[in-house]
Amino acid sequence: MSDEQARDELGERLKAFEGRPAGLAGVGKDPVNAPMIRHWCEALGDTHPAYTGPDAIAPPTMLQVWTMGGLSGHPGRTGAYEELLGLLDAAGCTAVVATDCEQEYPRPLRPGDEVAFDTVIEEVSGRKTTRLGTGYFITTRTEVRVAGEPAGVHRFRILKYAPAPRRSQELRQHRQGSESRQSRHRQDPESPRPLRPRPVVNRDNAGFWQGVAERRLLIQRCTACGTPRHPWLPGCNACGGLGWDTVEASGEGTVYSYVVVHHPPVPGFDLPYAVVLVELAEGVRMVGNVVGVPYDEVRIGMPVRAGFRRVDEELTLPVFQPVTETAPMTETTAVPAVER
Repeated sequence: MSDEQARDELGERLKAFEGRPAGLAGVGKDPVNAPMIRHWCEALGDTHPAYTGPDAIAPPTMLQVWTMGGLSGHPGRTGAYEELLGLLDAAGCTAVVATDCEQEYPRPLRPGDEVAFDTVIEEVSGRKTTRLGTGYFITTRTEVRVAGEPAGVHRFRILKYAPAPRRSQELRQHRQGSESRQSRHRQDPESPRPLRPRPVVNRDNAGFWQGVAERRLLIQRCTACGTPRHPWLPGCNACGGLGWDTVEASGEGTVYSYVVVHHPPVPGFDLPYAVVLVELAEGVRMVGNVVGVPYDEVRIGMPVRAGFRRVDEELTLPVFQPVTETAPMTETTAVPAVER
């Protein structure tokens, strides 16, 4: 059998999964509830009044939250989806990446609602070649109900693919090189440090990273209602407006929360280290590393100032340091104040 015939046969076998159930009689592990809604809104900075008070509704985009099975999964899962993925694994499509989702909201969800749902394998695409590699797009459709009434539809799409040889080789070489540099640095502190992970830059946040390259801390501001926001998003959480401009932040702020990382080891970082969530004077919160103070002296409420550190020849990152830090500062040992 030729390769082309084998691919055609695989495509036919994959298409046969369309319409088969991936999950039956699923039930949300928790009712729709106010604490989860509050956590969601606080994490995203969404202050819309519809999500609070006695007549509150859940943010529509939380739809998938109420159907998640957690680490233990859902007992209603069928074997069809795993069988489909197994066929693709056997064909060399061993990598997976989520690509997008679509949601429909027939009715709002409110605290106390108990959701039920079924999931079906809606579509398996033909063989597609992408920059990541060659594979198949798989779409599942989850229909959500409350007391038998339609409450939402969630379509989730992944690409199951065989990594492109060049990209696979690049990733392997990068990983091996990073591990090698990290090992050499542990044995000899004078050897080159492993590279820090690169930030993900896309069309929504490219302006922020351009500002960082220019040593300017830029936050978005809605041109309709004036609400600042960070991280950068295509629309306003407060009014839904799509227009925006930028404001250069002063860099002044306080530590709103923090975590000390002890494990796992990550290339480019010396354990342990502190990661802070800083509330800036402009009213938004930003995650970053804190420098100029031992990790175990970081405290909630600590005044900090943003600055920039060039961590290698290609990468500059915003970082935070206590405002009381008076030691001489250079580009490589500490951070200057934000340039205005």
